[in-house]
Amino acid sequence: MADLSVSPTVERGGFAACPACAVTPAAEELAARAAQFEGASLSLSLPGIHCAACIDTVERALVAAPGVREARVNLTLKRAQVKADPEVTAEDLVQVVEGVGYEAHELDPSTIAATATDRAGRALLMRLAVAGFASMNVMLLSVSVWSGAEDATRDLFHWISAAITLPAIAFCAQPFFANAYAALRARHLNMDVPIALAITLALVTSLWETSLSGEHAYFDAALTLTFFLLAGRYLDHRTRSAARSAAEELAALEVPRAIALRDGAEVQLPIAELRIGDLVLVRPGGRMPVDGEIAEGTSELDRSLLTGETRPVPARPGQAVSAGEVNLTGPLTLRATAIGRDTSLARMADLVAIAESGRSRYTSLADRAARLYAPGVHILSALSFLGWYLWSGDLRVALNIAAAVLIITCPCALGLAVPAVTTAASGRLFRKGMLVKHETALERLSEVDTVVFDKTGTLTSGKPRVVNLDVLAPEARGIALALAAGSSHPLSQALAAALAEETPAPLTDLREVPGYGTEARLAGQRVRLGRAEWLGASSGQETATWLQTPAGLTEIRFADSLRPGAQEAVSQLLAQGKKVALISGDTEGAVAALAARLGITDWQAGALPGEKAARVAALQDGGAKVLMVGDGLNDTAALTTAHVSISPASALDAARVASDIVLLGGELSPIPGALETASRATRRIRENFRIATFYNVIAVPLAVAGLCSPLIAALAMSTSSITVSLNALRLR
Repeated sequence: MADLSVSPTVERGGFAACPACAVTPAAEELAARAAQFEGASLSLSLPGIHCAACIDTVERALVAAPGVREARVNLTLKRAQVKADPEVTAEDLVQVVEGVGYEAHELDPSTIAATATDRAGRALLMRLAVAGFASMNVMLLSVSVWSGAEDATRDLFHWISAAITLPAIAFCAQPFFANAYAALRARHLNMDVPIALAITLALVTSLWETSLSGEHAYFDAALTLTFFLLAGRYLDHRTRSAARSAAEELAALEVPRAIALRDGAEVQLPIAELRIGDLVLVRPGGRMPVDGEIAEGTSELDRSLLTGETRPVPARPGQAVSAGEVNLTGPLTLRATAIGRDTSLARMADLVAIAESGRSRYTSLADRAARLYAPGVHILSALSFLGWYLWSGDLRVALNIAAAVLIITCPCALGLAVPAVTTAASGRLFRKGMLVKHETALERLSEVDTVVFDKTGTLTSGKPRVVNLDVLAPEARGIALALAAGSSHPLSQALAAALAEETPAPLTDLREVPGYGTEARLAGQRVRLGRAEWLGASSGQETATWLQTPAGLTEIRFADSLRPGAQEAVSQLLAQGKKVALISGDTEGAVAALAARLGITDWQAGALPGEKAARVAALQDGGAKVLMVGDGLNDTAALTTAHVSISPASALDAARVASDIVLLGGELSPIPGALETASRATRRIRENFRIATFYNVIAVPLAVAGLCSPLIAALAMSTSSITVSLNALRLR
């Protein structure tokens, strides 16, 4: 029999793990992964973070807090996700973050949406508009001065410019000054410190010149500098919104209120007030507010945003539904089985957010560069000021050059190089029906050159049907039913379904032997259901399992169909130049027939769980970067051994925990596209690093040489950041 697995499951830390995993090679690994998710999961909103240095500061502070196990900051969403001991509260974490100079708020998962993002965008746009209007007016006055206004007229225009500039700067540059002050109060530096210092230098120099009736003032430069800085930050905000993450898209599917049926009456309640077992009415066009089971009604469901499936799915009583799915045609009454943060939708959003906040080797490189930035740029600016002042003796020139160096060396582009691409790529994959749940999965996926598939439940639909049920004698049917009910393997499930009307035999000592089958005792005699080799039978050319009873051996044959998109996926992978292999525990004939049908020349039949993992390890020892695609308990060792792994959403919980990516829909066709997207994402990250490096190599020497005014420096810095963000958006 092909790859039997076991059915009983127990919940641990939000993931289900099979008790029989204790006898598999991957048991300890799975237990360790599950343990990582125990304890409290808290989310914080961090509206004041802007760069990689901010991420590093906040993460270090959170990880150092008592009881905190892990902390990840997502720059795109401006959020922190913290894994901590149950006694740690959000208030404790808020105090920690505020202690290092950043604003923090507890994030209510039920209200995660675009509201806060839109409000921040409107505030930036308003400040940008005020800065633009004020700078145009001051520029008109400056033109008059440049045109020859002298003495009292020139001084009057300068003082009018000051009267316009000072309140405008106080309002428009508030984000820069507030963030700089918070950083200095916490005794560290961030990117807003040199920006605030540069604006202050421009204003002080201008007021000094004006008070001495000097010819030159730089109120127009200070305002225009603020305008360009705000323009860059606003455009960065807009490009981030355009690259809306998969986590944010999932969170946007959450429904805040539901119609509960209480004592026969319809009552509209917040989701938080619902309880497990409540009946919930979902009208046509409505979105499922909870995970549940259809108690009444028939309809069709739109799952496209969750799984990528484009065709409506029939819905009928007894069918399980997930929060976020759309009811299309008829009213449905659900019995709630999971609510709020326990729904599959919420868990998916958490997994994606963790993945987007993760650290690849590129992210670590950007973080290290950003940490060197703060002291380096201030030292360089100070040296530029001293050098120019000693050489020219002109304090005004030295101050302008120092301000230009402060501005032009801001590492905005470097900080955006990785997160902008990661967010765009994970969002694209999610819309194609793939949930990236490990932080480095994209990077590893781009390196894949070999793809290994399991057969039953992966390349095939995993819903086989019995084709020779008539070979079972009446007394053997109850035995087969009792043995099949002890396993969740697709063949066992198909056999149990075919024998559903029979009465199970009174078996004792029923146990699962992973990779072989199930066995028990009937009136003191051993009975088995499983692989031909295990029962001493000869393997045939069909997908089959064997039943051993006191009366003898019986072969039960099955027919299975290809999983949708399997042929297309294998063909495209081969066209991309990837090596494709098939490893299955099924019989040689069945595996050979499927391999020939799909054009796979490298295949292995009759593989046990350890043999699958050993084959994957052998390929990787030979230099291959292996993508393993599997769905069963017997695939978990291979999934954890592979360079990167994918499991269908229909896979066992143990396989989904072990995998890096979950295929949400029922088709395999998105896999080749995912490999291409990952490769493109890696190329975009490298391009962004080159853009950021080229910008600094060219811009910094020009600023130090005095060839860039503060105004030009602000324009150059904003342009580099926008270029990096737009390059990331090409993935969409």
